[in-house]
Amino acid sequence: MLTDMVGYSGSMERDEQHAYAKLIEHNGIVRTAIANYRGREIKTIGDAFLVIFRSAMDGVDCALAIQRAFAEYNADKDESEKILLRIGIHLGDILITHNDVFGEGVNIVARIQPLAEPGGICVSEAVYIHVRKKFELKVERVEGVDLKLKNIAVAPDIYHLNLG
Repeated sequence: MLTDMVGYSGSMERDEQHAYAKLIEHNGIVRTAIANYRGREIKTIGDAFLVIFRSAMDGVDCALAIQRAFAEYNADKDESEKILLRIGIHLGDILITHNDVFGEGVNIVARIQPLAEPGGICVSEAVYIHVRKKFELKVERVEGVDLKLKNIAVAPDIYHLNLG
């Protein structure tokens, strides 16, 4: 799973203290969900989290919990105070080292995550196949993915999970 805060770089450019305060809130919410769904935080890159899970369902459940927590957090906030994330999830082989992960699976999730809408989740077909019978969300196939997954020779189908 790869997460990214929408508009964080612009926020940091405009008001570093305010952006950093939002980042601290963001990190707490994301880390709580990661712990609750048996995830392993591999690293953060500024406002992004790279996380691995024991199962595809744990990853999807975590992503859903994160997006629902931010929807609740944002409910009574002004636009400038809201925190929105894009989340991408892929299931594939990776090389796990002591403190990092590498491989095509990481490259694919890095290409999937930006396809999610602010506050949304996109998953690869591999994830969707594993979890499709385990939840009742509306799912839409993302069209034209093969043109958007830079340097991925055989692009998987991508699905947007509609949180409603």
